[in-house]
Amino acid sequence: MAHTPLPPLRLGFIGGALNSAVGYTHFNASRIDGHFRVDTGCFSRRADINAETAHTYGIDDARTHASWQTLLENERDALDALVVLTPTPDHREIVIAALDAGFPVICEKALAVSSDECRQIGTAVTRNRGFLAVTYNYSGYPMVRELRRMIADGSLGTVQQIHLEIPQEGFLRQGAAPQAWRLKDYAVPTISLDLGVHVHHLVHFLTGGKTPLEVVGDQGTYGHFSEIVDNVYCLAHYEDNIRVQSWYGKTALGNRNGLRIRVMGSLASAEWFQMQPEDLQLNQADGRRVLIDRGSDEADVARQLRYNRFKAGHPSGFIEAFANLYADIAACLRQVKSGGAASSAFVYGARESEEGLRFLEAISRSAHTRKWEAV
Repeated sequence: MAHTPLPPLRLGFIGGALNSAVGYTHFNASRIDGHFRVDTGCFSRRADINAETAHTYGIDDARTHASWQTLLENERDALDALVVLTPTPDHREIVIAALDAGFPVICEKALAVSSDECRQIGTAVTRNRGFLAVTYNYSGYPMVRELRRMIADGSLGTVQQIHLEIPQEGFLRQGAAPQAWRLKDYAVPTISLDLGVHVHHLVHFLTGGKTPLEVVGDQGTYGHFSEIVDNVYCLAHYEDNIRVQSWYGKTALGNRNGLRIRVMGSLASAEWFQMQPEDLQLNQADGRRVLIDRGSDEADVARQLRYNRFKAGHPSGFIEAFANLYADIAACLRQVKSGGAASSAFVYGARESEEGLRFLEAISRSAHTRKWEAV
């Protein structure tokens, strides 16, 4: 249904080994609809994990590289894009080097650890007339895109409030063992680089790019790792008098990943919960409550063929959301390869990532000053 008749685009992975948080997800999602194939990679600094991952992914030994620098040097003319899946603190150096070497780049969120690093990456994109796509996978869910459509066409009336929460439990569960890079905070706590970027992105995505103006934030530590922030709370003023309230953290026992979005408008409200990804609840001013899924007549976006790899009633989820985003990125890359400019309402680069980091930096400042901070 969503499968492309075009030849697959050729990818190389930097990072994304079997022991990484999202590597296998990217490998599978990029290939679901035939838009991409993975031809080469430097998947891990550890030779044994690098080799094991290459074997699992079906990569030839000759195209399994011991360093990302060697990959850039040897694969210059053999790829359509590089996917950067290393820990966030490593992104800036690798992404800029790849752009300077002429590679289109797909990078896992967060793009970088600061707004300044995002600006540096944006400068490299401009300098090279390059291509950069940052993967924020939650906006790939069909019902999130349906909610975006409802907001844009006025079905909810004037948007007044957005409430977003992403509670997880990983830092308080018994036997918790986070990756080492997640146990260090920067000017922005790593929890914000991990989860907070989704808060900014989803509001930006749903509202068509409304700008955050000022925030008041609070940060706390409740888990087993006292040296890092593990819970963040924020109230934000956006343009057009929109209030956004958010909470994200990793010490909410019982929540594997409790992403919930609630949008309150003057005519109706809507709610989406990632643990029930096929359902979007619409609440009308006359008291009616309508549950919408991919099979509903009201689902103008989610009923599209591309989102129905199988019929409604058979849930699609996290990997399919990533696959939807990879399909959008593939369309942009093909536009560029044919001499055009990349254009998509669903693909985001350095500029939006920079705004997101400024938003998160303002939250962190506010948590220390105990005052409203401008974004």
